[in-house]
Amino acid sequence: MSFTKINHYEKEYADTHHDTALNVTEGVEDQPIVSPYFTRRKKRRLSTDEYVEGILAGNITTLSQAITLVESNNPAHYAQAQQIIERCLPHAGKSVRIGITGVPGAGKSTFIEAIGNMVTSLRHKLAVLAIDPSSERSGGSILGDKTRMESISGNPDVFIRPSPSAGSLGGVARKTRETIILCEAAGFDVVFIETVGVGQSETAVHSMVDMFMLLQISGAGDELQGIKRGIMEMADIMVITKADGENIHKAELAKTQFQGALRLFPVPESGWRPNVYTCSAVAATGLEEVWKGVEEFLDHIQANGYFRHNRNRQNKYWMYESINEVLRNSFYHDPAVETRIAEYEKRVLEDKISSFIAAKELLELTDLPMQQIALRTGLRNADSLRKHFSAAFGVSPSRYRQDFLRTELRPTENV
Repeated sequence: MSFTKINHYEKEYADTHHDTALNVTEGVEDQPIVSPYFTRRKKRRLSTDEYVEGILAGNITTLSQAITLVESNNPAHYAQAQQIIERCLPHAGKSVRIGITGVPGAGKSTFIEAIGNMVTSLRHKLAVLAIDPSSERSGGSILGDKTRMESISGNPDVFIRPSPSAGSLGGVARKTRETIILCEAAGFDVVFIETVGVGQSETAVHSMVDMFMLLQISGAGDELQGIKRGIMEMADIMVITKADGENIHKAELAKTQFQGALRLFPVPESGWRPNVYTCSAVAATGLEEVWKGVEEFLDHIQANGYFRHNRNRQNKYWMYESINEVLRNSFYHDPAVETRIAEYEKRVLEDKISSFIAAKELLELTDLPMQQIALRTGLRNADSLRKHFSAAFGVSPSRYRQDFLRTELRPTENV
C-alpha cells in the first residue's frame, strides 16, 4: 500500500520516535460472546406430583410449565403430560368457557382487556388463551397478545397464555382443550379462548366452549355478512365493537342490520335467540350490557339443561379426537412406517407416482386414517381424497380398503 506524502513523514517520524502518540497499541483479541467460565445449569425436571400440586395451588409458574409440557411434540413428554391431565381432570369443569372470535381488526384483544378488567372486578379469576396464527412459511408466531393486554397482564387474578396455531384448523391450537382443563384445575372460573380471527369456516372453537361470542365491526358488508351460514349461525351473542366517536351511528345501524339477519336463522338447539350489542373498549361503554347478556345466556342454558347436554356432547367429540391423535402418533412413530412414507413422499414429489396411486398403495399397506393419507399424498383433506379416488378407481377409498383386506385375508385354494 502506497503512502501519501504526509503519511510517509508520519511513519518515518514514528519509526524514530517511539514515544509518540501516533503509535497505536495492539488491542486484545476478540472475546467470545459467552464467557468460557459460564456453565449452564440444567433445570430440574418436575415430577408429576409437583406439577399437580402446583397447579391445584394456583401456582402460575407451574401452570405455565405444565402447559408447555402438554404442548410439546417430544414423544418423551407425552406420558407425563397425560398423567397430569388425568389427575387434574376431577378438579376441572367448574368454569364458564367463552369463545371469542371476529374478523381481523375487530379489536378482540382490546375488547378482552377491557371486559377482563370488569370480570375480575366481579371477583372472578380469568384465564385468557390467545391463539396466534403461525406463519405458513417459517412456522413462527409473534405471540404478542400479552403485550396488547397490558392493563390485565399484571393482574394476579388473570392468566394470559398465548399459543401458536401451528397449522391447526378451526382457529385454535392443537392442545387448547387440555390447556382449558389445567386452567380450570388451577382455580380459574372464567376462560376466554381468543381465536386467530375468522374467515367463514373457523368452527373448532365451538366444540370446546359453552358460549360463542362473535365480534363484528360496522361497515364491513353487514347485510351480506349477516346472512352467510357457518360462523354466523353458531354465534350465541354478537358484539359490534368500536362504537365510539363518529362511529356510534354506524355501529347502531350495523346492530339493526345484524339483528334482522339473525331472525332469518332457525332457533338454535339451545333455544336461545342471539342478541346483538354495541360497545367501545376504549371508551369503556356498553361492556356491562355485554356481560349481562352473557349471564342471561348462561342462566338460560343451565335452566333448560342444554349446558350439561352440550358439555357431554363435547366430551364425546373429544374422546374420538383423542383416539385419532393416539392412532396418528402411534403410526408416525413406527420406524417401518416412517421409512415407507418417506419413500412415497419422494416418489410423489419426483412425479414418479401420482397422489392417487400413492394413496391407493398406502391404503393397502396401512390402516392410516383417510385424513392423514390425504395430507401425505398432497391432497387437501379426506373429502378431496374420496372425490379423486372415486373418480380414478370407481370405488371409495374405504370400500377399496375393505375389499383389498378381504382378498388378502381369504385363504388360498389348492390348485
